[in-house]
Amino acid sequence: MRSIWNGAISFGLVSIPVKLMNATEHHTISFRQIHTEDGGRIRYRKVCELEDREVSQGEIGKGYEESDGSIVPITDEDLAHLPLPTARTIDIVAFVPADRIDPLQMESAYYLAASGAPAAKPYTLLREALKRSKRVAIAKFALRGRERLGMLRVVDDVIAMHGLLWPDEIRAPQGVAPDVDVTVRDQELDLADALMDTLGEVDLSDLHDEYREALEEVIAAKAAGETPPETPEPAPGGKVLDLMAALEKSVRAAKQSRGEEGEAAEMAEEEGEETAASGSEPEPESEAEVRHLPRRKTSRAAEEKPARSAPKKSTAKKTTAKKTTAKSEPKKTASTAKSTAKKSTAKKTPAKKTPAKKTAARKRTA
Repeated sequence: MRSIWNGAISFGLVSIPVKLMNATEHHTISFRQIHTEDGGRIRYRKVCELEDREVSQGEIGKGYEESDGSIVPITDEDLAHLPLPTARTIDIVAFVPADRIDPLQMESAYYLAASGAPAAKPYTLLREALKRSKRVAIAKFALRGRERLGMLRVVDDVIAMHGLLWPDEIRAPQGVAPDVDVTVRDQELDLADALMDTLGEVDLSDLHDEYREALEEVIAAKAAGETPPETPEPAPGGKVLDLMAALEKSVRAAKQSRGEEGEAAEMAEEEGEETAASGSEPEPESEAEVRHLPRRKTSRAAEEKPARSAPKKSTAKKTTAKKTTAKSEPKKTASTAKSTAKKSTAKKTPAKKTPAKKTAARKRTA
């Protein structure tokens, strides 16, 4: 990577020579302005107002315009000798926990590389100190004509620096939040939590710029003289007046995309039973739009498909076993009934003869 700035990190009395390199890059597709009638390029020419002629880039410098319109020339040498300690130094001023930094402040990201072998030791010392303390360093540095605020943290085995906006550059969110009183019920929060759990996490490395890919397809088709691909039909959606219904449909759609239709239906039924049991009618909500989520091919869905087919087979076996038992049970019942009848008859017959014997014995005695 090409360095864009050379200087040093000031860590107390320790100076660490470093090189600054861009940590990010943009993959956006840029367009040129053309004349629509003949396709000719539209170019901007840099013209000197006093001489009324086009000038080259080597003839162009910097200047500050004062209130009266006069220009004060500023050279690169003037900028290199600014009366600031941060002109060529990343001056660390504090170490704070990472959660103290508001993400709204973060700008561009850079990598800091040790400049030369002598810088390896102090560079590694600062890196390991940041790791062990689990904190980030707040520093000041000058880049591209102005002093900036930066945050140093460890990424793998490299010290990275994020440019930060100054606190007074962050606008207060006044007038942004809804200005009406809204009551959110516990059932709605439960469904929102269920929707978040169903959508789950995602590996950020799997995400990509689909807009750029679609734009590349259009450019390739136009270059080949073919008809550009048409925009696919949007996912069907419906408008509902009940926020609970919108959340339930969203959860159901998310579960269907992951192969969990049964669980979504059960959860919807449970929510309906809870609402019915409470005896309270749902409050009218503002209009919400339900969009069906696209099916995502995940390993989780692939793992759950075989699990669903197994219960069907075992259910079939259980059903067959029940039928077999049902057929065999009547036979056993019949035979059991006959043997029981015989036993009961045999026991009852002697009971009837016993009184007759006793009567005959009494007569003989008499």
